[in-house]
Amino acid sequence: MAVTQKALPLTEEPLDSEFLDGVLQKNEYDTENVIMILQDITARYNYLPEVTLTYVARKLNIPISHIFSVATFYKAFSLTPRGKYIINVCTGTACHVRGAEKIKETIEGRLHIHEGETTEDFMFTLDTVRCLGCCALGPVITVNEKSHGGLDRKKTASLIEQYEKDS
Repeated sequence: MAVTQKALPLTEEPLDSEFLDGVLQKNEYDTENVIMILQDITARYNYLPEVTLTYVARKLNIPISHIFSVATFYKAFSLTPRGKYIINVCTGTACHVRGAEKIKETIEGRLHIHEGETTEDFMFTLDTVRCLGCCALGPVITVNEKSHGGLDRKKTASLIEQYEKDS
């Protein structure tokens, strides 16, 4: 059974005020830097724990609704725990005509999850994106920040297997 993006976190992260104060200090406690602050929190936890958002809102003296509006507007942010490996399948035109749907199906079958879901062990999250900007390499996926192109079903299965071994 997969964990969906809409599910509530199974456990809440403990508040690490020292880490958060460092992030806020680095960003000069400037409310204009909310996106950068959220990026730093995401880099640490791979999602945005509610306790961290409440703390940031209080320290910046801004409404929590402002933090949540930013966090929910951008696809790069998640309010629920995500996997160690975030897989994005490009579904742009070039990748689509070269078999992106087959690549997505291969990943879904291998990991037993669907788009927007996370494996139970929190190792993988599967998403799609409209374009990754490397159309000549299609079909393309990214695993975290690393791009993999020229994929077919076999190469995709091998790639996922390698990430499973590296875990």
